[in-house]
Amino acid sequence: MDLFEKCYQFTEAKEVMAMGIYPFFRPIESFQETLARIDGKEVIMIGSNNYLGLTHHPKVIQAARAALERYGSGCTGSRFLNGTLTLHEELEHRLARFVGKEAALVFSTGFQVNLGVISSLVGRNELTITDREDHASIVDGCRLSFGKNLKFPHGNMEALESILVANKDRPKLIIVDGVFSMGGDLADLPSLVDLARRYDARLLVDDAHGIGVVGTTGRGTAEHFGLTQQVDLIMGTFSKSFASLGGFIAGEEQVIHYIKHHSRSFIFSASMPPASVAAAMAALEVLEEEPERVQRLHAIAERMQRGFRELGFDVGGSQTAIIPIKVGLGMLGTFRFWKSLLEEGVFTNPVIPPAVTPGDELLRTSYMATHEDYQLEKVLAVFAKVGKDYGIL
Repeated sequence: MDLFEKCYQFTEAKEVMAMGIYPFFRPIESFQETLARIDGKEVIMIGSNNYLGLTHHPKVIQAARAALERYGSGCTGSRFLNGTLTLHEELEHRLARFVGKEAALVFSTGFQVNLGVISSLVGRNELTITDREDHASIVDGCRLSFGKNLKFPHGNMEALESILVANKDRPKLIIVDGVFSMGGDLADLPSLVDLARRYDARLLVDDAHGIGVVGTTGRGTAEHFGLTQQVDLIMGTFSKSFASLGGFIAGEEQVIHYIKHHSRSFIFSASMPPASVAAAMAALEVLEEEPERVQRLHAIAERMQRGFRELGFDVGGSQTAIIPIKVGLGMLGTFRFWKSLLEEGVFTNPVIPPAVTPGDELLRTSYMATHEDYQLEKVLAVFAKVGKDYGIL
């Protein structure tokens, strides 16, 4: 069979396009934090991970502009060779201090962090142990390692302990999302820390959706539970709260030193561009200087969780600014629901199998500290209207 035959047989997306309800790759004509212009119409954006609303903050933009003028548009090489700027090292020092670790290492994307860290740390006869709802980058990082991967059902600490008991003599790394990106629920970090300690496992928390979102000062899931020193490795990304592009890993200095010299996705990738580094550093400064943004985000999350539940929607176990609205309408029904919301002026993200199990289709909504009260009220009103139209309410 021709290698391309699978491509020629893939028609599902084009069929949905022909129906006028295809929701992906929608070009955004302009974007001003909580508002976006799509197809000439202004809509409220509740499908972004810009949790602190910093993508248009003057300090962030000015920092990026200044770095562009000083260093140029790119480093044209790997951090390992010619691509390390003083700017990269300054950001690493600040990040390590911010999350309470000895050292940090900056990668060009968050996805590359998990690919490089997991594959470099876990070798033959060693284990990765992951939650079934962990992010795809964790899944792929485990695939790239030479170790064996074992999964436990989402949040099931008894199942995790059974795996640990059965593998008590093997080196192992437990990897979980701090905030799960679809459900908005938190990892049971106290139980994870306890199990890791009792069974001699190391613990990596992917806090891509946690840093800037949870914890009193936005330092993430470990801060939220008061367990910063008990978590071995903290991963974060810049494409969400830090309004940029890139990612980092933080932990003991000697462990970060090892990753720096063994991670293929770090060594063989061009380094993070200067403007992106400067933007992330400025966003970190704003987060430290304006903790009220985190508190505002907490208040918005609680308000919207309560509002959707009062309307009668199922939002699962959301504890953060990620609030899933479960519709269970199948692929086409979910896409139609999404389009009706868009036509009413609200942008969301539809989630269908295999990202969720069949029957659990949902609209993923996420919020920013800069959303205004009138926008939140409109979102609830639109969902109430469309929910009734589709028989959800």
